[in-house]
Amino acid sequence: MPELSDTAKALLDAPEFVTLATVSADGQPQLSVVWAERDGNDVLMSTVIGRQKQVNLARNPQATALVFAKDNPYSYVEIRGTVSIAEEGGRELIDRLNRAYTGTDRYTMDDGTDNVRVVLRLTPTKVVSL
Repeated sequence: MPELSDTAKALLDAPEFVTLATVSADGQPQLSVVWAERDGNDVLMSTVIGRQKQVNLARNPQATALVFAKDNPYSYVEIRGTVSIAEEGGRELIDRLNRAYTGTDRYTMDDGTDNVRVVLRLTPTKVVSL
């Protein structure tokens, strides 16, 4: 498994937006802008069961994440790999991400819904840093 560079770690440890690319059933790419955090070399992202990215990843776990600094978009990291999906820790992850990206303690957009939060864990097979 490739190691993340210091640049990649710094970008993922900061609250920078990540673009996640998955593959739709018809083979077309599908992109989502998401919040993310790092767990070692893995990238953790949150979604809800039934959203297009979750449906795509359940069928084909190959994905690419692209993250760049908003103040320096020419410094970026592309992480290609395989995604696993787990319900365990889904609520806790979205609250941690909410704290990092908004500064508030709890993510409230799922309140009053039947949304089931899941953790998307992207394990790198290739990392490109610039």
